[in-house]
Amino acid sequence: MTIADKPQSRPTLRDVANLAGVSVATASKALNGRDQVHPDTRARVVLAAEKISFTPNALAQGLIAGQTGTVGLITGDLDGRFSLPILMGAEDAFGKGKMSVFLCDARGDSIREQYHLDALLSRRVDGLIVVGSRTDPRPSLGRNLPVPVVYAYAPSTDENDLSLVPDDVQGGADSVDFLVARGRRKIAHITGQMDYTAAQDRARGIESTLSAHGLPLIGGTQYGSWTEQWGRNATARLIEQHPDVDGILCGNDQIARGALDTLREAGWEVPGRVSVMGYDNWEVFTTGARPHLTSVDINLEALGALAARRLFEAIDGDVRSGIESLPCRIVPRETT
Repeated sequence: MTIADKPQSRPTLRDVANLAGVSVATASKALNGRDQVHPDTRARVVLAAEKISFTPNALAQGLIAGQTGTVGLITGDLDGRFSLPILMGAEDAFGKGKMSVFLCDARGDSIREQYHLDALLSRRVDGLIVVGSRTDPRPSLGRNLPVPVVYAYAPSTDENDLSLVPDDVQGGADSVDFLVARGRRKIAHITGQMDYTAAQDRARGIESTLSAHGLPLIGGTQYGSWTEQWGRNATARLIEQHPDVDGILCGNDQIARGALDTLREAGWEVPGRVSVMGYDNWEVFTTGARPHLTSVDINLEALGALAARRLFEAIDGDVRSGIESLPCRIVPRETT
């Protein structure tokens, strides 16, 4: 066989990148449909791939060169109200990026978490997302891992890690602005356990914003449990001691449901005499309430999707650190 008869080597992703005048990482993003690439750049990369007959098989080989196309998601509470929407958002984003996901439930057990971590690393996953069941800081997995890690909902205690959390301080502040804009001036706050970071952050936003409006917090922040029963009991005491209250901000939707029960039994019209707001926008409570409950949505699926995007970026070499807060949004319903 002469030299001319020898089969030519199959074009590689690096060949495409060189022809298009971009980095290999950018070429990979462009051909894999990632949204971080400018349309003109994507068109140039696609044209380069066509010119050198860069086939789908070669594309697949180039995209996974040095990678397995898999990521690990470790959650501390798979059955939890907060972890599941985050995981759904992350998995949707991973699916668009053609990544397979290994999902592990540590159940809040550090030994089980370490077991899952070792198992995922032995499978050579390309990155990890660690999801907490509450916004309290959690121990870092460490700085010497061979893959990037993104922490979602529960931030890492290590400032060198990247953590994504909902902005509960601003969420509390926005809820005050929302009621004040609707003419409410005697606003109370009933929330859950004081040792929860989420409860503290929401209370801080509420108290500071009321102060900025020159308004008092009626009855002070009332800490208790995250239950309907606490909402009922706290509201009964509130309306007895402060019959002029015209707005009640609740730390979650369960508490708000309990508050509505007490107000209805006392003959208080909602929202005529008093407005009520929940937090978390858990639809089983908000749309099942009478009347339907206005609530602050902490955008958990968006949080999960952003965690996946940040992990994609870290895998491609764009590593970030610190805490990134995502805005919440108010979903108005009949109680306001």
